[in-house]
Amino acid sequence: MSKQSRMNMLVFSSADHSLDRDSSFLLWAGSILLTIMCLCMINPAQAAQYISSPPLDKEITLPVGNVAKTAYTRVPFITWGGDEATILANGNQAKTASGSIFDKLGLKLELVREDDFKKQVESYMKGSTPYLRGTLGMINMASELLAKDPRTKPVIIYQLTWSSGGDCLVVKNGIKTATALKGKTVAIQAYGPHVYYLSKILADGGLSLKDINIKWVRDLTGTENTPMEAFHDSKVDAAMVIIPDGLVLTSNGTVGNGSEGSVKGAQILLSTKTANRIISDVYAVRSDFLKTHRSEVESFVHGLLLGEENLRELYQNKNTRLAEYSKMIKASATLLLDSPAATADAEALYTDCEYTGYKGNIKFFTDTNYPRNMDKLSSQIQDAFINIGLLRTRTPLTHASLDFAALKSGLKKTAIAEAAKFDTAQVAAVIQRKQQQDTLAEGELFSFEVYFQPNQNQFSPDMYIDAFNKVIELATTYGGAIITVEGHSDPLGYLKSKKQGSSELVLRHMGQSAKNLSLSRANAVRTSIIQYAKSNGIVMDETQFAVIGHGILKPKNGLCCSDPCPPKTEQEWRNNMRVEFRILQVEAESSVFKPL
Repeated sequence: MSKQSRMNMLVFSSADHSLDRDSSFLLWAGSILLTIMCLCMINPAQAAQYISSPPLDKEITLPVGNVAKTAYTRVPFITWGGDEATILANGNQAKTASGSIFDKLGLKLELVREDDFKKQVESYMKGSTPYLRGTLGMINMASELLAKDPRTKPVIIYQLTWSSGGDCLVVKNGIKTATALKGKTVAIQAYGPHVYYLSKILADGGLSLKDINIKWVRDLTGTENTPMEAFHDSKVDAAMVIIPDGLVLTSNGTVGNGSEGSVKGAQILLSTKTANRIISDVYAVRSDFLKTHRSEVESFVHGLLLGEENLRELYQNKNTRLAEYSKMIKASATLLLDSPAATADAEALYTDCEYTGYKGNIKFFTDTNYPRNMDKLSSQIQDAFINIGLLRTRTPLTHASLDFAALKSGLKKTAIAEAAKFDTAQVAAVIQRKQQQDTLAEGELFSFEVYFQPNQNQFSPDMYIDAFNKVIELATTYGGAIITVEGHSDPLGYLKSKKQGSSELVLRHMGQSAKNLSLSRANAVRTSIIQYAKSNGIVMDETQFAVIGHGILKPKNGLCCSDPCPPKTEQEWRNNMRVEFRILQVEAESSVFKPL
């Protein structure tokens, strides 16, 4: 069993793999049993060993070598669903098969699984391979070390996927929001895929990595030195883990009951099903190899695009192309998971990521307006890593500036329409239920408020540019979350009328009018944000926003019996004229979110 893969245990999410219900359940149950067996083989008396996590150049001091000239160019891959397309493009074999996509492009590649990123970096520096395969965060983590020699400076060439369910933050009882992590102890793999993920969650909650205590462990999964094992430490409050480990710790994604490897009270606070624009999986190439073998690198990227499109079609039509699909999934199970029988787990790997494809790569590398493009992500990543000493200085990454018009050749679909991701009727039902139960704050990841003036009905971006930009950033980062836009109204007029002895009919009418006003203001804010985003070349998913009018029912200064407390100062009066934004996790509401 690989010790540092992102998905190397033969257990994954309990997604429906197009099997009947009974078969799916048996597969799921068998996978859980296998996980428990693996856990039992780990010595329970041996606690996770914590390590330091210095900059990579203190860990790796190898001399740089030239890229080796071999019959087959070595290409690393990792245990992740995004690498199934690479395997397919290579003819479902480790070495390029005759007639495969890569073969037709004139390439001879040897795919080598390497889940230990440090070992990847060492092979890359020595010249055993010109390529690096990791998350954008991992590549950035190595950027300072690799930029010391111009030959090894990494150039990003391709985005495979976004993680959309394969990674999660597990927390112990009492931690309900990202801001509640302040002062807590979090276990995480050193040099692994989750460091930027954690830093981004904290940043959006107004914190940084310096606001928590980090316990670094060497491995990601499958050994006693993992975040999962560290989570059993009474001094550890949270852990960044892959989803199979998260499911075990939380009694299959509910609340841990303390048995079968779970931790009592443990819950998944946030997975990449919600935070689906944080972990980006990419390929990078050495600068010297790109300079001397640019056409070969372009062919490699072209093959990855063709492989991704073919893989997508194969999954969509597996019942009518069963023999072809069976060959692919068995090869993926063998190369990714060391067993041709692990096909259900290979399928689960695929469901836990979102392939970006041709259009997504153009967006990632060339769309300067896109809040989650490569340059903006790298900037955020490096700032976070400098903050805790993983990097000393900024070392900007570059991309290969490939000719995407030429890479279009042979692709059937180069313009995938942006589909609505939420079922609006289901969203409305969820929000209505939460309102009735007064549980809107449950599942809240982040929230903030925007204040407006008396009688204000227009919301110009000029007045609220910082707030609007924050909404756009959160909406694009947490694409699987609902964003509520909640309007509130000032209760002073209602309270004065009640004091003057107005009838219940009049008071009910005033309350409804205040609710209508707050709803119209919330709608106006939502519309202004969407229009502002569009004017800046950013397409927002309108179905992600749910508008609520609270009227006078939730005043900033609270309730006095059943009525709003009267404002005592002008500031309290103005504080009630606000729109509140909540980023709500709705992963438990499976009918709300429609995966692509």
